[in-house]
Order: sequence, then C-alpha cells, then structure tokens
Amino acid sequence: MSTTDASSSQSPPPRPSGGQPFGTTPPRIVSDRSLAALCVLNFFLADARDGLGPFLDAFLATRGWSSLSLGLIATIGGLIGLAATPLCGALVDGTPWKRALIAGPVILVTAAALITLVSPEPAIVWIGQIGTAVVGAVIGPALAGLTLGLVGERLFSQQIARNEFWNHTGNFASLFAVYVIISLFGQAGMIWLMVATAFGALAAVALIDPRRIDHKVARGLRADGNASGTGDADAPSGFDVLLKSRGLILLAVILLIFHFGNAPMSRLIAQQFAIELGTPFRTTAIITGIAQLSMVAVAVLTPFLIRRIGLGATLAIGLAALPVRGLIAGTFEGFWVVWPVQILDGAGAGLLGIVTPVAVERILKGTGRFNVGFASVMTVQGIGASLSNVVAGWLVVQGGYPLSHLVGGGVALVALAVFAIYFREIAPPQKASEVRAG
Repeated sequence: MSTTDASSSQSPPPRPSGGQPFGTTPPRIVSDRSLAALCVLNFFLADARDGLGPFLDAFLATRGWSSLSLGLIATIGGLIGLAATPLCGALVDGTPWKRALIAGPVILVTAAALITLVSPEPAIVWIGQIGTAVVGAVIGPALAGLTLGLVGERLFSQQIARNEFWNHTGNFASLFAVYVIISLFGQAGMIWLMVATAFGALAAVALIDPRRIDHKVARGLRADGNASGTGDADAPSGFDVLLKSRGLILLAVILLIFHFGNAPMSRLIAQQFAIELGTPFRTTAIITGIAQLSMVAVAVLTPFLIRRIGLGATLAIGLAALPVRGLIAGTFEGFWVVWPVQILDGAGAGLLGIVTPVAVERILKGTGRFNVGFASVMTVQGIGASLSNVVAGWLVVQGGYPLSHLVGGGVALVALAVFAIYFREIAPPQKASEVRAG
C-alpha cells in the first residue's frame, strides 16, 4: 500500500515530531511497516474499540431488558462520553502520545466488556457502558490525528478510505468469527475473541514508528507550516475558530440530525429479530455483518466518488440513503428486509464516516485545530445519536418498531434539506479546495 507520489524519487529521512513542513515538497513516503500497522490497527479496532458493541442490546434484550431501558443506557452513557470528546480532541492536538491514546482505551474498553458479559447486573452494565463511552471518546480523534500526521493532508482522504476499508473488513471478520464461535463454543468463546482482538490492536499500535508522525501536520497546521497565515509554525489558531467556522457548524448540525434518525435503527432491528428468533449473538452478527460488508464496498468506491463528483455530491448520497432505509424498514416485514435496510446503512453511514473527517480537514485547514474540530463534530453528531436512543425506545413502546423506523427516515429528510441549501459552505467545489490545498 504505497503512498509514493509520482514526482518523488526517494523517501526523505525520518523526522522528529513537527519536522519539515509539507507543501513545498511532494508527500512523504511513510514506511511500509507503519502504514501496514495502521491497516492492521483499523482491522482489530473494529472489534476492540467498542467492547460488546452491537451485541449488547440483543444480549440484554434476551435477558428481559426493555427497549426503553436499553435506550436510556445508550443515551445517558453516550452523553457522558460525548462531554469528554472535545477535551479528548484538544488532548490529541497537543500531545505526541497519540499511540498511547489508542492503546489505553482499548485495554479499558475490553476489560469493561468482559465484566459485563460475565456478570450483566444492572450496576455493572451502567458503569461499564459509561466508562466505555468516556475512554472510547479519545480513539476517534487520536486515530484521525495519527493518520493525518503519518501521510499528510494531500493523501488524507485516500488513507481515511483505507482505514475505513480495513475497519469494516475487520468488523465483518469479527462478526463471522462471532457466528462461528458462538455456534461451536457458546458464550465463553466471546471472551477469547475479545481478548484476541485487543492484543492484535495493541501489537499494531506498537509497530507504528512514532518518528514518522508529524505532530504539527497531525493537528491541521498549514502545509507550509504556517498557522492561519501568521508565519508562526508553532501558533495554532484560538479555539474560537471553531465557533467562527460557519461550515463546521452547519456540518455538525446536519450530522446531528442524520444520526438522530439513523443511530437506533440497526439496534432496534437486532432487538426485534433477536427476540423473535431467540439467538441474540448470531442474529446480530448476520444483521450487522450485512452493513459492514456494504461499508467495505463503500470504502473502496468513496475516493473515486470524491474525485469524480466532488465531496458535496458524495455527502448528499450518504444523507439520501437513510430516508429510503427508514421507509423500507417501517413498511415491510420478514427477516429478508434486513438485506436492503442494512445495505443502505452501509451506503449512508459508510460514506459519511469517510467524508466527515475529510470535510473537517478542508474546513479547518491551516488553523491547527483539526483534532479538536473533528472531535467537536463527533460530539454534536453523537448528541443526536444518543438522544435518539431513548426517543426511539419510547416510539417502539407507543407504536412498535415500524413507527420508530419511519420517524427516523423522516428526520433524515431535514438533514438532506439543510445540506441542499448550504452545501457550498460545508463542502466547497473541488477547484476551491485545490486552491486552499495549494
């Protein structure tokens, strides 16, 4: 997986943190070991960063937990974790210990998941989910900053797509492994699987060469080393740049609306069929696996889409997938419905997962606040996702699963309408972005 620029004949020597700025030279050649390790890290983080992840709801639903109770846990735990996310982004911007900010949360999240699986008492579930949300909040910004610092801004969108490809491939492999292991060994097999994926992620982190990470570029300083045109390579913009960036605020609001409609749908589908079929782990593995396989294909296609039709049109396609998804899920019955619904989940959430950090990098280019800006967007979209869990649980109680799906799809139309009005500020045309990158 080479990132060699055609105009570059040899790799510059390794540089210490904050070394030679980008812009006047072709993009760096990062060592094959570090990029290979980054791919392996994304593969194992697919399972290691979320603990029980999508299996938690189905697991607890078969033990008598109601949709409203599960939604309340997801909402409160998520909001507490989100409160820490901007602080985590600021921490990533200011520290050279980006690898440690991935390794530490992996250990804590895995420990919390194992305890929950062995003893799913209410107090343990609550503490575990809140703790997982808090420590897991740092992984997203740390991974994005690590990637930007390794490959630079010119290759960032390509590498983010590679990250997502390996992440979703890891998710699919993990789900397949869960299906097989549960069939052969029962619930005890989950314990060994979580331990194995955690060790894989930690080994991959250790193999990334810290000397190859440019920590100035990793925080979004200009390619020529200047912050906001000041000429001082060590002076990032103030935090008020986030509030003054209209494009960043609009992007965050759109993602908040989208994830409010999108976040609960897969959870509720897994709950519904896990209860009907009585197989929480295997049913969830099938449902989630379809979405992850779809996201693998999306990760391959997204860089091509961005080049051919632009960042804005690619983002619009992702937003448009949810209304169709909600209509199908809320209108039709039968297990077959998980195929179109989850394929559309892969198309929508998969595209946005790649486009969002690229859009944030373009909007905040040169400010030195990329990681805290990205974390802030994640926080706002996470607020929408967290609040939606309890609302969706209430809708299920009032009118069943179809009502919740239809409402979620309808909410997404609002996000699409807002984007249609302000898309040039959120995702500038390619020509404008090239001028900014020049």
